[in-house]
Amino acid sequence: MYYQYRQPSGNIGDRLKKSFVKGNALTRLIYINIGIFLLVKIIHVFIILFGQKSGMDNIILENLGISANPSFLLTHPWTVFTYMFTQFDFFHLLFNMLWLYWFGSFFLKHFTQKELTGVYLLGGICGALLYVTVYNLFPAFELSRYYSWAVGASASVMAVVFAVCLYLPQQHIYIFLIGPVKLIYLALFTAAIDILSIPSSNAGGHIAHLGGALFGYLFVLSVKHNRNIAGSTTAFFERIGRFFTRLFTDHKKMHIRHKKNVAEMNDREYNAYKKQKDDRINKILDKISRSGYESLTKEEKEILFRSGK
Repeated sequence: MYYQYRQPSGNIGDRLKKSFVKGNALTRLIYINIGIFLLVKIIHVFIILFGQKSGMDNIILENLGISANPSFLLTHPWTVFTYMFTQFDFFHLLFNMLWLYWFGSFFLKHFTQKELTGVYLLGGICGALLYVTVYNLFPAFELSRYYSWAVGASASVMAVVFAVCLYLPQQHIYIFLIGPVKLIYLALFTAAIDILSIPSSNAGGHIAHLGGALFGYLFVLSVKHNRNIAGSTTAFFERIGRFFTRLFTDHKKMHIRHKKNVAEMNDREYNAYKKQKDDRINKILDKISRSGYESLTKEEKEILFRSGK
C-alpha cells in the first residue's frame, strides 16, 4: 500500500491567520477573546516568575477590566471595550464562547455579520453602562464601587442571546434532560437568574448581563420598527475590526477577501458593499478633478483600474 506525504500548507500561525481573515464575524470575535485570554495567561506566567504576582495582577485588571468608579473610568476609557474581550478564568471563557458560538450561528441565519458585531459591541457597552450606573446609584455599593472591576464577554454574549430569543420567541431548542424549550422561556429564565443573583458576590457581573440583555431587546425592537440600531452604528466599530484584521494580514489581502465573498453576500450585505465601493470610486474621481491623476496613491490607482474592468 502506498502513502503519499502531503506537505501542510503553511504553519499553524499561517493557518490561523487565514482562518481569521476568511472567517466570518463570529469566528473573529471568538478568536479575539481566545487571543486576549492566552496573552493574559502568558503575562501571568512571567509575573509569577518575577515574583510580582499580587501587584501586577492588579495592573492587568485595572487596564483591561472596567471600574465601577467613574473617576478611574475617565482616565481609562478604553476599558469600556477591553473588558468585554477579557476573561481570566478558563471556564469563564469556555462557557461564554460556547454560548456565543451557538447563538451567534443562529443570529447569522437571520442577520448580517455587521449586525452581529454591532450587537456584541453595543451590548457590551450597555452592560458596562448599567454596571457603573447601578454601582453609583444604590447605597449598597457605596464602598465596593471603589475596588470593583468587571471583566468578561458575558454582557455582549447576553445581548446576542436575547436578540435571538426575542426575535424568534416561539422557536424551540432542545436542552439535555429537559427537552424542547421555547427561546422566550430561556430568555426569561436567564434574566430571572441574573436578577435574583444580584445579592451574590458577583453582583456587578449579573448587572452587566442584564445590561447586555436590555440591548438585545432594544435591537429586536429597532429591527421590527425598521430602525436597526446595531447596523447603523457598526461603521464606527469597523475601525476596531480593521485594527485587529491588520494584525494578521495586509490591506491588499483584505480587498481580495471581500471580492471573493461577494457571491456569498445576502441582499443587504451586497447593497452595503456596493455603496461603499461606489463611494470610494467617487472620492477618487473627486481627487483627480481637484489635483490630477498623479496625486493618486498606488492603492487608489489600483482601485480605479479594477473598477474599469
